[in-house]
Amino acid sequence: MFAIEVRDLVKVYSGGVVALNGVNLVVDEGVSHAILGPNGAGKTTLIRIITTQIKPTKGSVKVFGFDIMSQGGRVRGLIGYVPQEMSLWTELTGYENALIYAKIYGIESSKRAEVIEDVLEFMGLKEVEKRLVKTYSGGMIRRLEIAIALMCRPKLLILDEPTIGLDPRARMLVWERLLAYKKEFGSTIFFATHYMDEADKYADKVSLIDRGRIVAEGTSSELKKIYGVDKIVLRVVGDMEKARKVLQEFGFDVSISNNGEVSMAVKDPAIMLPKVIEGLYSMGIAVLEARVVEASLDDVFIKLTGKGISEEEERELIRDILSTRRMIRRGG
Repeated sequence: MFAIEVRDLVKVYSGGVVALNGVNLVVDEGVSHAILGPNGAGKTTLIRIITTQIKPTKGSVKVFGFDIMSQGGRVRGLIGYVPQEMSLWTELTGYENALIYAKIYGIESSKRAEVIEDVLEFMGLKEVEKRLVKTYSGGMIRRLEIAIALMCRPKLLILDEPTIGLDPRARMLVWERLLAYKKEFGSTIFFATHYMDEADKYADKVSLIDRGRIVAEGTSSELKKIYGVDKIVLRVVGDMEKARKVLQEFGFDVSISNNGEVSMAVKDPAIMLPKVIEGLYSMGIAVLEARVVEASLDDVFIKLTGKGISEEEERELIRDILSTRRMIRRGG
């Protein structure tokens, strides 16, 4: 049985905006599965349909065999969900927030205190449970939201940009706890992220969505092998344009960066590197430094979508999400 099974899913919003255009996706039980895509590719719409927040226009979605339309209650009982938006009351303490959700989730009153203490301890928040949430850091807020999502021991944890805007240390802490939960309870994690390194490091499988369609999927290694390209990067002594011409005569597509590095895409860098150095040397060009840069998910992303996520686009995405979260924290 699949944790998530999506077949021919279409979502058209009012005004004719097509968010999803025939998505087919399966998420195996017990894995960590990432979905990557440019802004507006349909990631959040897909998540909101799976979590029964919005209805699809066409197609079907099942969660552990239960249909989201006809068996929505059963589906919601299996899911723990952490959205992009703030889902906490900032004028309450961490414990008080968890208590409210424990009541919403229907956890028996005799068990609430124990359940809350367990998840707060698990996410490293026990010492700050009596502090107001408005005094928490961004990483602490995210861990509290995840702790609350874990109170019902969900079989499927769905996360929309789980570490957006967090510093590297906070991101690592979040993922340490998520993977520990997955390992202990055999749960499935399905998450959307724009951090390529996050998908590369923490996902057992990756699906890439663009313009409302899944355009590629597989393990990170598989995707990089199929769509990525390794590079040789050199620092040379002498005429850079001469070096370019020599390498182009060898059949390489060569580029020279602003800092004076010469790079070229190659299929077998370990085999080609000695030949490249020897060829340049024979033409009077000495190589000061050489390194191999392996293909990355960024390369795959660019190859399949035609563009990467620039630093400005990333900052804009973070600004939009954090602005919404701050507004909610202020009660706006």
